[in-house]
Amino acid sequence: MPCVFFKERKPLARSLVVALLLVVAESVAWANSLSYCSQQVETSALDQDRLLQVAAIVKSELDQSGQQVALIARSGLALHRLNQRYSHAGVTLRASRNTPWSVRQLYFACDEQRPRIFDQGMTGFVMGANDPAEAYLSIVFLPPDAGQALEAVALDDHIALDLLGGRYSANAHAFSLRYQNCNQWLAELLASAWGTIPPGPDARSAAQHWLQQEGYQPSVLQIGWQPFMWLAAALPWLHSDDHPDADLAQAQFQVSMPQSIESFVQKRLIGATRLELCYSQHHVVIRRGWEPLGPGCIPERDDQVTLL
Repeated sequence: MPCVFFKERKPLARSLVVALLLVVAESVAWANSLSYCSQQVETSALDQDRLLQVAAIVKSELDQSGQQVALIARSGLALHRLNQRYSHAGVTLRASRNTPWSVRQLYFACDEQRPRIFDQGMTGFVMGANDPAEAYLSIVFLPPDAGQALEAVALDDHIALDLLGGRYSANAHAFSLRYQNCNQWLAELLASAWGTIPPGPDARSAAQHWLQQEGYQPSVLQIGWQPFMWLAAALPWLHSDDHPDADLAQAQFQVSMPQSIESFVQKRLIGATRLELCYSQHHVVIRRGWEPLGPGCIPERDDQVTLL
């Protein structure tokens, strides 16, 4: 807990001091939630068994879908304050050369301090959620033509690497080439698939241009109180030098997030469908459709429930 210094000579009311201390504490907690390179979450044998069951349910849903490819996102970093349930997305492929339904994604290699493309089995992807007690997964299925185009580019290693930026930033601006985050790589992969963008060194620039032309709107993260910005600047995988001055003045970032990608797909592709899954310590809830599940993983009337 950092010290808070006041230069004002007149003593502040106790309630105001307490409020300021609470805001700073919240700021530190928020910043710590982004320190995923230093996080080591211990998972008990019981939790591991439960997550294996969840992964099996996800793979069963994918198998029964009759699809070859889907977008998938998981809850992870604690971004509830920014109104974001999902933090990380990729593309899951039945024909993955790793294992069926592995997730091709960008990830930040902490040891190397650089972004990489990684094919991760579904079990590992599910276990990557930040909270083993309760987490959420979102799966979006695409119409046949769009799905086939995405599968083709997603399985092409050269295209995947052409779209890989050299420097990582978790809050990378959606229309800047300076940095890239995992969701921005996915957005540019969609552009490469549906915008017939030729591979090569200009692929990222062309992909971002296509996204803008097609009306893609990144998520606007309202950071709010200025110390949040200061704390974000202290972390090596967060940057602000790629964001417009007008956004920084308003303490906000325009970032590709799973929510913005799904909204773009829903608006653009008639026939795209969504499945959302959450799990608690006792059950898995599946909801079909674009209406999101509520907090607490509490099922409603038409939701499917599987006991764990």
